[in-house]
Amino acid sequence: MDILANYGSTLVIFAAIVGFIMAWGIGANDVANAMGTSVGSKALTIKQAIIIAMIFEFAGAYLAGGEVTSTIRKGIIDSSFYIDTPELLVFGMISALLAAGTWLLIASYMGWPVSTTHSIVGAIVGFSAIGVGVHTVDWGSVGGIVGSWIITPLIAGVFSFVIFNSAQKLIFDTDNPLDSAKKWVPLYMFLAGFVLSLVTIKKGLKHIGLNIGSAEGYMYAIGVAILVAVIGKFFISRLKFKESKNRRANYINVEKVFAVLMVITACGMAFAHGSNDVANAIGPLAAVVSIVGNDGEIASKAALAWWILPLGGIGIVAGLALFGHRVMKTIGTGITHLTPSRGFAAELAAACTVVVASGTGLPISTTQTLVGAVLGVGMARGIAAINLGVVRNIVVSWVVTLPVGAGLSIMFYWMIKGAFM
Repeated sequence: MDILANYGSTLVIFAAIVGFIMAWGIGANDVANAMGTSVGSKALTIKQAIIIAMIFEFAGAYLAGGEVTSTIRKGIIDSSFYIDTPELLVFGMISALLAAGTWLLIASYMGWPVSTTHSIVGAIVGFSAIGVGVHTVDWGSVGGIVGSWIITPLIAGVFSFVIFNSAQKLIFDTDNPLDSAKKWVPLYMFLAGFVLSLVTIKKGLKHIGLNIGSAEGYMYAIGVAILVAVIGKFFISRLKFKESKNRRANYINVEKVFAVLMVITACGMAFAHGSNDVANAIGPLAAVVSIVGNDGEIASKAALAWWILPLGGIGIVAGLALFGHRVMKTIGTGITHLTPSRGFAAELAAACTVVVASGTGLPISTTQTLVGAVLGVGMARGIAAINLGVVRNIVVSWVVTLPVGAGLSIMFYWMIKGAFM
């Protein structure tokens, strides 16, 4: 307890720095995933994707990042074991942020899309199991996360397979694909607007004082979806097409229509992602600030200090702008060749999976959802359309994320503990 009294300010400053590093890693890796499909399909340039992500990720993180956050991310460890030694939980949360942030920067440099959620969970498990005791970890929750490695990409893959095939049947296989695109794409826009706004509403807009009920949430989502469809239809009507009897030239025109849709889904995905995954960086940081501020008392919920959400938002944006292009390349061009229509199918499938997961309480990784969705689009064109070497590297990086996060966290925990005790 004397440690928190004597070094409280130092620990909070240190936690803020490593929280920023973690947010940087989220921007470089997770946000790059969300934008990768738009860039890979050439609906957006890297510069445009970074600008969109900067605006909408920060808005999502700041406006919808939540007024309160659980001090222990996803209930992975039991905080009651730390009541007599709260300083150990502070050391552990700082070491977890530093470990997860370090791994994310290494993975981003290598161009591997890894899960930020699993990075921080692995890190928290590592310091708690080895630093304090195996009994402090909820191994059932950890098992659920391991199970999600298979379930999450599978659900997203099925969704994207179905969405892509529906576009193929309704638009590309018709006698006049361009007319079919003008007819059906606004409906896809409605669906995208509905799903993406529902993701945001379900994740909660409490931070700006909105407590929206379930039925009310669906009504708002339908309203947003209608607005998105109307705006999309307006922009499609202003597109210039080269009239041609050549079927290939017609397909190029159709992809132009889908490119408008990709811009909408990219904005929505960025906002939804910012509101959801910023918690990976600010959850442990909020726990440290709360414990130090309450003289060692461990609360089940931690009210956020005013500076924490902006810190997370700025970190995410900085990471994407300076490091994100490597992971964008892997998602956008490494797995399979993407066009705007294929990229849209992948992004909408990922958003649908997030809605299903948040409704059922399934532990979810945005990264694995998007990779699964891109794989589903590739599978719709046959196994030969997928770069299996890239997929193998991605899967290996997923599997090592938990143990690497845990190992780094244990190392940093002993170092930090040794420095203060």
